[in-house]
Amino acid sequence: MSRFYWMNLCLLMLVSHLLPIGNVSHLMGAEPPVYAPGLKVEGKVAFTEGPAWHAASGSVYFTDIENNRIMKRTAEGVVEVFRTPSGKANGLAFDKQGRLVACEGGNKRMTRTEADGSITVLTDGYQSKAYNAPNDLAIDPQGRIFFTDPRYGTREGMEILDDQGRAVEGVYRIDTNGQVKMVIQHEVDRPNGIAVSADGKFLYVADNNNDAVGKNRCLWRFAFDAKGEINLSSQKKLFDWEESRGPDGFSIGPDGKLYVTAGTNFPSATETNRYRSGVYVINHQKGGLEKFIAVPEDMITNCTWGGEDGKTLFITAGHKLWSLSWEAIHENQSFSR
Repeated sequence: MSRFYWMNLCLLMLVSHLLPIGNVSHLMGAEPPVYAPGLKVEGKVAFTEGPAWHAASGSVYFTDIENNRIMKRTAEGVVEVFRTPSGKANGLAFDKQGRLVACEGGNKRMTRTEADGSITVLTDGYQSKAYNAPNDLAIDPQGRIFFTDPRYGTREGMEILDDQGRAVEGVYRIDTNGQVKMVIQHEVDRPNGIAVSADGKFLYVADNNNDAVGKNRCLWRFAFDAKGEINLSSQKKLFDWEESRGPDGFSIGPDGKLYVTAGTNFPSATETNRYRSGVYVINHQKGGLEKFIAVPEDMITNCTWGGEDGKTLFITAGHKLWSLSWEAIHENQSFSR
């Protein structure tokens, strides 16, 4: 979540018209492109983040950060409160047992909601130091939880430091025995969204530092070694948003490609709108942009796959939860390069 969140949120609530967003050839704003046919609103709250699909109930869960709630859109289309207060929860994910794991940025901890509704604290600090604000998470095939811990806004009070006394915005892993390990330190400037490939071979991390022009706004890929550890020397840049708003949350599609929320319609002092607000489909093997899905609202924050066949893309942007079918994404040639 950007340090300019409140400014942009106020702006988008004042401006109600839909800005034209485009296909890959229109990202620079030269021509007014079209929206994806079938893009529809599934729910409205104050500010949406962290969508997660719960297959057993046919529901999509998401966070309403401003109101400190976790929301649920049921299979019947009803939007209701699942949990409040939420600890200013951001990223969400369900484990194999169907339990909801949450990044509670406000409480600086990772939690799991059990079947009976009770809350288990998975970790609330690293080596007796408080986290910055856990942001997003991914669960690998082994059940290990990877989560990012960036600091947006003020740098004061950051407790986790490296050997040289520099503040760390790291990536951590919670093992199945509950032990926590820092797996990425400074290789990623400001980690945000995160995902693990279905085969458990790769870790993808969004790097979005909007403090100033020239900071990292890119998507990285790391390979796991034979022991299941991250090979830091395997780091590969898959796409760079340069001076625009960088990647926030993302999800791996049924095709293995990365569906990344990024861009902005309203430029700020440190971010241009060269790359507009939408979902960027990135090749997971060689990198590069393949498609662009226009979403007519800032601030776009995250997405996940769900639906009966796992081929509906749920997107959080501004104060809305959106959905878009696989057919709308892949059968409309206006979104091809």
